[in-house]
Amino acid sequence: MRIKKHPILESLERKEVQITYNGKSYLAFEGETIAAALLANQIRILRYTEKGKAPRGIYCGIGHCYECRVTVDDERSVRACITRVKDQMKIISQGIDADEI
Repeated sequence: MRIKKHPILESLERKEVQITYNGKSYLAFEGETIAAALLANQIRILRYTEKGKAPRGIYCGIGHCYECRVTVDDERSVRACITRVKDQMKIISQGIDADEI
């Protein structure tokens, strides 16, 4: 799910970092967004709506719609599409109870 070699762009080699999403560990690359890292790990659902618990993922991808809100290191409503991953970052879906993780 990631571009590893490109004929025009500079080297795409990046340092691997470890993140957790809903209690499970995943590899990500330094400099990529939370949304990109989760998509590369086959994760499409980022949160559930407050009313009805409908699943939500990336919609606009540029920080306007707020559909990709997640909790990052205990900070709620962080937009996954514009926030870059950091090593050991703890990410949790919004709209689910902690005992569901």
